[in-house]
Amino acid sequence: MSLDENNNETEAQNQAEEPKQPETSSAGDSAAAAKDAAGNIVANLLALKESNPKVFFGGVGALALIVVAMFLGGGSDAKLPVHQAKAMVPGQNYVLKSPNTYDPNATVRLVAVPGSMAAYDDTEENDRDGACKHMPLNTAVKLIQAQADTTDKNVQWAEVEITESGECQGRKAWTSAINLQ
Repeated sequence: MSLDENNNETEAQNQAEEPKQPETSSAGDSAAAAKDAAGNIVANLLALKESNPKVFFGGVGALALIVVAMFLGGGSDAKLPVHQAKAMVPGQNYVLKSPNTYDPNATVRLVAVPGSMAAYDDTEENDRDGACKHMPLNTAVKLIQAQADTTDKNVQWAEVEITESGECQGRKAWTSAINLQ
């Protein structure tokens, strides 16, 4: 026998003589440990219920309160509604409506220059009667052009031509674009 053959035989004998070690499953051990821990917790809670019921039921009440607070206190992150400016199309027909009034006799103020809406004094009667400055609600108009306010980019001004028949038909004036529906 050669030396190599002798070494191979001894290795085969050593491997056969070594007892196989049992394979341990870590998943099985962790599951058993979890069951034991859960059993211990339940046993401790039941012991607490018997020995000190005030503490036990106080804890149950506190947990219930936390769960109720979670359901009632949270929710979606809903955004507040924001005014969406509608697209103004020159040449399209609109009617004058004031979004800030429910009075059917209310009028919409028309001005000669965009932005002069806040500058007028409404205390004089002749201002109300003269030259198509206050038009009744639902007056038909056609949009000539729209323009952003120079001081507040959220405000739009609209130049309109009155298309409803009457003494003001064909006149052009400016109003806040929010008055067009």
